[in-house]
Amino acid sequence: MDEEILENLNEELDNALDRGRQMVEEEELAKRVEELKLRAENLIRKHPVKSVAGGLFIGYIVGKLLSSED
Repeated sequence: MDEEILENLNEELDNALDRGRQMVEEEELAKRVEELKLRAENLIRKHPVKSVAGGLFIGYIVGKLLSSED
């Protein structure tokens, strides 16, 4: 009976640790995404014409790839 209680307690602790680990990883991911967003915004603000031209070029290529009738 005592072993069963210890096993259940260990399982609960493992689950709690896993949930905590996931929360930390999600927070780190959110920070990284926010940092990348800020870097992209700064780059676009520094080079607006190049950014628009690059976006149009990428859109054109993706459109060609998706509409090709091979």
